[in-house]
Amino acid sequence: MPQEQLSTQQITNTTPSSLGAEQLALLQQATSGYSSLQLAWASGYLAAKSETGQDVQLSPAPALAEAKTLTILYASQTGNAKGVASQVAQSASAAGITTKLINVCDYKAKALKNESHVVIIASTNGEGEPPDDALEFHEFLLGKKAPKLPNLRYSVLALGDSSYEFFCQTGKDFDERLQALGAQQVLPRIDCDVDYDSDSESWTLSIVENLKEELTQTEAALAPVIDLPVANASQYSKQNPLTAEFLLSQKITGRDSAKDVRHIEIDLGDSGLTYQAGDALGVYFDNDQALVAELLTALNFTGDEQVTLKINGEQQTLTVKDALTTELEITQTAPAFIEFWANQSGDEALLAIAADKNSAREFSAKHQIIDVINLASATVEPQTLADSLRKITPRLYSIASAQAEVEEEVHLTVGLVNYENDGKQRFGGASHFLANRIEEGQPIRVFVEHNDNFRLPSDTNTPVIMIGPGTGVAPFRAFMQQREAQGAQGDNWMFFGDQTFTQDFLYQVEWKNYLKSGLLTRLDLAFSRDQAEKIYVQDRLKENSPAVFQWLERGAHVYICGDMSRMAKDVEATLLDIIATEGKLSEQQAEQYLKDLRNAKRYQKDVY
Repeated sequence: MPQEQLSTQQITNTTPSSLGAEQLALLQQATSGYSSLQLAWASGYLAAKSETGQDVQLSPAPALAEAKTLTILYASQTGNAKGVASQVAQSASAAGITTKLINVCDYKAKALKNESHVVIIASTNGEGEPPDDALEFHEFLLGKKAPKLPNLRYSVLALGDSSYEFFCQTGKDFDERLQALGAQQVLPRIDCDVDYDSDSESWTLSIVENLKEELTQTEAALAPVIDLPVANASQYSKQNPLTAEFLLSQKITGRDSAKDVRHIEIDLGDSGLTYQAGDALGVYFDNDQALVAELLTALNFTGDEQVTLKINGEQQTLTVKDALTTELEITQTAPAFIEFWANQSGDEALLAIAADKNSAREFSAKHQIIDVINLASATVEPQTLADSLRKITPRLYSIASAQAEVEEEVHLTVGLVNYENDGKQRFGGASHFLANRIEEGQPIRVFVEHNDNFRLPSDTNTPVIMIGPGTGVAPFRAFMQQREAQGAQGDNWMFFGDQTFTQDFLYQVEWKNYLKSGLLTRLDLAFSRDQAEKIYVQDRLKENSPAVFQWLERGAHVYICGDMSRMAKDVEATLLDIIATEGKLSEQQAEQYLKDLRNAKRYQKDVY
């Protein structure tokens, strides 16, 4: 047995002259907080003392005690920033830098004044808001109580989506505020779009290279990573997805519905991949061959032309047809592509759209790559086109099942993106793949995106209010399955809405059964097109103002899932109105009430 694997008892009994149990315990206690370098220093001290029999002076103990640490903070909503931060910590540690990896919700912002080196990886949530975990940190840092930081060296990596108006706003806020407080940049902030892998890898290498000499204590040491998260660890990830088996795509809207919503089932087999209610499933897909063929024709490509792309960190050569099928995003259009094609074609209308950020965002949301190309002709080389397109990214869907109920399966509720543009049918990339293009029994690549910001309360007696119109019902189906498996005694109140009762009441039988069993305490429905005046979930909330506030006062957790641009904003405005009216509070006091709920994780949103 190797020496490092000996148990405490074995060490104690090794030789007559070994330490006794009490002495060994004291030694272990004294060295428990030592770094690997401090342990090396201590061993040298003890070796010298054993030879001389008296205390000796060794260097450089003071320098070791003053060794600097790189603190890595992450502000993550769905896990992307946490993943990048973990990679930074691992790279820095491998270079001999002692790192401390912390979620900003677990970090005392006042401690910044004691730090020497900090990097922040921050996602932006919704329309420029910080992630839920970062709300208090963001408020403190941008407030009047934030300390001056003349001795801090820092850098920020911001994650976002350029299709939103306030792209990477949280990272920008942190960067600008740290500069204003006197901190010095190690590297300029980098703003990453949805295909962030390449940029984040380059930034990580640059950060480590810039700080290595300053923070590395010895080239031979592998520095520790402190507070590295290990929860939810899995061999499968966005970079290494599981190949699962596709089981089912079942339409759950009626024949006459204006929507096509599918209940999807996937078999995880014996992979050991686990998830919790509130998590999302990442789904990889290939682009539709018919759409790829249309693009090749419009561009006058044969499809056999060679292009070079960075795939899994390496430059690879493949045909432009294969690149458009498996590697490049063609169903979602970024504003940057509008600008690229406008410049290539010289089209005045496109140039005008590209020049206005709001117009470019609105236009890109309604036009796929092929639609933009069809609007204005231009001649480009295959490589030039490939360089202008974003890398295809997996789509995230709120999981609609609890493993306590479905075991090795995972369920999704997917609305098919389906519309006409200039008389031509357009489909969403992943939703079309899941609804129409993959057959039962075929392989599908997936991974779990853990979302610790959308969790049921740990106390199963806590009441829960769920607001999820349309496909926003998905995580609440998982919540109910989980609450049932737990034997939860807490009340459950569901607000669901869609267009019509007869065609769009998703999982109707299940909700009625939960009502009948008593697991679901209340169910309020809002079908907008079943009467002359449209009714939405926020209207049902308003109708039940006294009861909603009573639930809040007795500790209810509130969850919202669905459309971010309108529904979630309208629901939040209604909640503020309810709190102010029923609680007899001012507008400012109501806002603070809701902020307190959010900080206590009693108000959580999964919006898109």
